[in-house]
Amino acid sequence: PTLSELIRYNQGSLKICSKSVIFEPDEVNKPILKIPLKDCKRIEAVYLIKEGDVVAPYKYERGERNVIFQLDMPLKTEDVVQTLLQLHRASCLDKLGDQTAMIAANLQSRLARTSFDKNSFQSVTERPHMECEAEMVSPLVTNPGHVCITDHNLYFQPLNSYPDSVVQIGLHSVRRIYKRRHGLRPLGLEVFCTENDLCSDIYLKFYNTKDRDELYYYIATFLENHITEHTAESYMLQWQRGHISNYQYLLHLNNLADRSVNDLSQYPVFPWVISDYSSPQLDLLNPASFRDLSKPVGALNTERLERLLERYRDMPEPRFMYGSHYSSPGYVLFYLVRVAPEHMLCLQNGRYDHADRMFNSVGETWKNCLEGGTDFKELIPEFYGTDSSFLKNLLSLNLGRRQGGGRVGDVELPSWASGSPSNDFLQKMRAALESQHVSEHLHEWIDLIFGYKQRGSEAVAAHNVFHPLTYEGVIDCDSIEDPDQKIAMLTQILEFGQTPRQLFTTPHPQRITPRFHSVSSGTSLMACILSYSASPSLDSFEDLTEESKTLAWSNMNKLALQSSHKIHKEVVTGIAGTLSGTSIFSTSQAVYSSLLTFLSLFLFLFFFLCHISLKRYFYSIAYGRRQDTLMGHDDAVSQVCWRDNQLYTASWDSTIKVWKCVAADISSNKRAHFELLAELEHESGVNTIALSPAGTLLASGTKEGSLSVWDIASCSLLHQIACHSGKIHQVAFSPDSRNILSVGEDSCLKVTDVQTGMLLSTVPAEDEQRCFCWDGNTVLSGGQSGNLLIWDLLSSKVIHKIPAHSGPVTCIWMNEQCSSVITGGEDKQIMFWKHQY
Repeated sequence: PTLSELIRYNQGSLKICSKSVIFEPDEVNKPILKIPLKDCKRIEAVYLIKEGDVVAPYKYERGERNVIFQLDMPLKTEDVVQTLLQLHRASCLDKLGDQTAMIAANLQSRLARTSFDKNSFQSVTERPHMECEAEMVSPLVTNPGHVCITDHNLYFQPLNSYPDSVVQIGLHSVRRIYKRRHGLRPLGLEVFCTENDLCSDIYLKFYNTKDRDELYYYIATFLENHITEHTAESYMLQWQRGHISNYQYLLHLNNLADRSVNDLSQYPVFPWVISDYSSPQLDLLNPASFRDLSKPVGALNTERLERLLERYRDMPEPRFMYGSHYSSPGYVLFYLVRVAPEHMLCLQNGRYDHADRMFNSVGETWKNCLEGGTDFKELIPEFYGTDSSFLKNLLSLNLGRRQGGGRVGDVELPSWASGSPSNDFLQKMRAALESQHVSEHLHEWIDLIFGYKQRGSEAVAAHNVFHPLTYEGVIDCDSIEDPDQKIAMLTQILEFGQTPRQLFTTPHPQRITPRFHSVSSGTSLMACILSYSASPSLDSFEDLTEESKTLAWSNMNKLALQSSHKIHKEVVTGIAGTLSGTSIFSTSQAVYSSLLTFLSLFLFLFFFLCHISLKRYFYSIAYGRRQDTLMGHDDAVSQVCWRDNQLYTASWDSTIKVWKCVAADISSNKRAHFELLAELEHESGVNTIALSPAGTLLASGTKEGSLSVWDIASCSLLHQIACHSGKIHQVAFSPDSRNILSVGEDSCLKVTDVQTGMLLSTVPAEDEQRCFCWDGNTVLSGGQSGNLLIWDLLSSKVIHKIPAHSGPVTCIWMNEQCSSVITGGEDKQIMFWKHQY
């Protein structure tokens, strides 16, 4: 039969696309017909696709053809004809920009003439909240239509009713939503109804940011704690403490950085971590088996890098080191061609790439990434997943013959992949990703891809500079007036790779791993941290104490009030206990009219009181009298600490002073000699200080909200962070000295990484928190409401609330075993609490 007879007498579906007409027969053995609209004066070219239901390069037939389509719905004939004529006129325009503008105008006209069909509502009681136009995004295709959101459902109705007449998502089934960039513009929204981080339920691209944001915040109201739970900082804290895997963390970062499997130009990016693809056995305990994660792929080969840098130095602005990106649609489909061959054919005008340039071998691909002049690609999540089908030619595709004559079939795997090679390969790739070595260095790769080395001078220093058009914010496509230039820009952005959205602007902290103390570092800060974590207790009694602490914190919600005492006439300002826990001391403003907060008691017999007269008073508990007085500051003393015969005094005069103060001299009633060892300057009054458990670091919080970390040995400033927007009430180190928790007037709890000075987490509270105790994960805090709150920092939630004082809680003390808690408040009460198991 002639082609005209072949089409005329076959049932199927007619699809009118922006630049072609596609007829898909119902019989799968019949070829799909694709007719370019630009050839519609006389049919000069026809593509026959998937003939015999086999995915293969398109057949391209020339010559005069007559094709007749008869619609099953005659009433739509006129609309179809008019649409075809308009698109045909657009396809015949000389300039690509003019073609695109006319196609867009035609689309907007059709959208304006139609609206969402409310007969599609699941219930007659649904109330619509908003309606707007958008496009549903899938790999290489966007489908325009109408969005409608009600008080129960999100709907998308495609103009062409394909693949379904309406897509419906129940709002209460939504688990996560993400704002997305599309073509480097803030227009996308992706909705997930499952915990599968890779596949979403719908990806929408809007025509303006306002519509996108309104829909986003409306859906967010149906997700409990959505905004606070899903931040880079909250995931970082979970990853750093080992609550999520390296794989999960990278998926979360990709999601937050606008990477989606529905958008091939922004597909999730994962690192090469193994460098050995030739040995018969893979040794994951040998550092030489791993790629250097502190360098981008383009910088791994020193000789190639030098050639690239020589070109970079001679290049006019804007300069870049790498002309191709580490992730692009072509690279993604390079890896996935065996499971997504139709996408590859669509991207490459109906043809596969040359057989020798296909993904033939993992080892060859790694070698080319090291040595090729234009190949700097990273990997995709599938290399660390459980589905090995992308490594096998299960569809028996004819992918061509290589120069040696062999057909392209399954991917050649390293010799260390044994048994069921493809499954074993993925298992060992996952093991490598979660290995000790990668866990200790993954933060370095994150700095390059998502972090502070992504842009600016740090990127230059790290040899991590790509073409300017791959970065968000470098160019505003909407401001380009020339249509051809605009299309060229958009095409390059979509086809040649996009850099992820920058998530971190300071160095990413390292993961806490079981052997973290073995990592060498030349910095004094790292030495301070390791001196604590590298000294595990050998005493079984201390092991039991740690077990009791863990038990106590896991049952903190079972705190029960034992007794309360009103022994002060004014606000309780401080509580402390002896080391044995047999005696408790409290202070209030009634001792002196200008008495400030008393924080700690460091010896059995003596304690300090801070006084507005700028002096420190030493009182003998045994004799009930003042033992000594020290003059030292120009303003009120806000807090004191004492450890290893050194006294630390904080003051509103913007200083912390470190004194040598021998306890034995005071206890023997000698006149104590106080030697000023150091003075730590601040830019505003110091309100609170805390020593690390090992006594090697000091944290300070100021009236202006600044948090500082000091090295005690050298009395040098390690970090200064603008942490809170107001006075910091209290700071405290985690038991492992790796993090600092602070609370302030801004009603936030904030966790800061000691090693990098990076803010890891910000947890907003309903009311201002004044004081706390914590174990590194769980926080017991007291605030303005008078309640005691128990927080899970990893989920940023209050998990329990205990009614306590009738006014603000001002201080909390906990014994060493974490089994007893004492609180004081503005209601002048002191309350004693114990766990009730």
